[in-house]
Amino acid sequence: MIQTLFGSVPQEPTFLEKLQQGIKKTREGFSQKLEDLFAGRKEIDADLLDELEYVLIDADIGVRTANEILELVRQKLDRKQLKDIDELRSVIREHLLEVLRSPERPLPQVANPPAVVLVIGVNGAGKTTTIGKLATRYKKEGHSVLLAAADTFRAAAIEQLEVWGQRAGCDVIRQKQGADPSAVVYDSIQAAKARGVDYIIVDTAGRLHTKDNLMAELEKITRTTKKLIPDSPHEVLLVLDGTTGQNGVEQAKRFTATAGATGIILTKLDGTAKGGVVVPIARELNLPIRYIGVGEKMDDLLPFDADEFINSIFRK
Repeated sequence: MIQTLFGSVPQEPTFLEKLQQGIKKTREGFSQKLEDLFAGRKEIDADLLDELEYVLIDADIGVRTANEILELVRQKLDRKQLKDIDELRSVIREHLLEVLRSPERPLPQVANPPAVVLVIGVNGAGKTTTIGKLATRYKKEGHSVLLAAADTFRAAAIEQLEVWGQRAGCDVIRQKQGADPSAVVYDSIQAAKARGVDYIIVDTAGRLHTKDNLMAELEKITRTTKKLIPDSPHEVLLVLDGTTGQNGVEQAKRFTATAGATGIILTKLDGTAKGGVVVPIARELNLPIRYIGVGEKMDDLLPFDADEFINSIFRK
């Protein structure tokens, strides 16, 4: 609480506080299980490694990464390079950090706005809500934003985007339901150029990764943006529901192959104990996780930072 002449007012939580609160279930589900496993143990033996394997896989970090950690631990034990539980904990932490850092790459630099950001993903992942939060973040950074209602497939999708546009203070370019999504994108880019807008965020139809016709529509949208802005889209952000666990990895593989995703937004991490899914997603797709959703408020979309994430998971 902050004290003022008119009494106490709530203090806005810091970025780190939001992150720690947002992944609280993951920390409790993973880090706490590790600590319970390590409690009272002085020796790193075969039984401990068997239980460790279960904890790692149960946290959804992926079989591949779990096996790598266990193999690394065994090698260090054979070489007498691992003396105690604290060092074992450090091995786990450092390997997870290495996996998450590996696909990191800088944001593309756009010389001449508008920057075109396509947002893709299946229905129910929180795509439209995420667009509203992303627009809010861009505006707080001092940029102007235009939303393109290119999801003309789902009933009420346009109206839902307009609600989020109003909340974020952004105009929405739209046509009627059933219109050609590429035509909406064309109009949006022309409008953004005329108005001198910095960002266009394109809402696309939430599509199952098995719907070939809808995936082809994404390719058509991309071709349209390139006709007007040759190096666009500048980002293709795939929204994944963090509560789906390993299923999200398979979804993402198909989207990446077809739509050329350049980054991941992982939503609903505050609602799951298996936020460790960020590890196989980053590893299997070799894509950076750009943002994570940790709540329902407009500012509950946080830039992902591998170091901060791992530090928060292992914070005691």
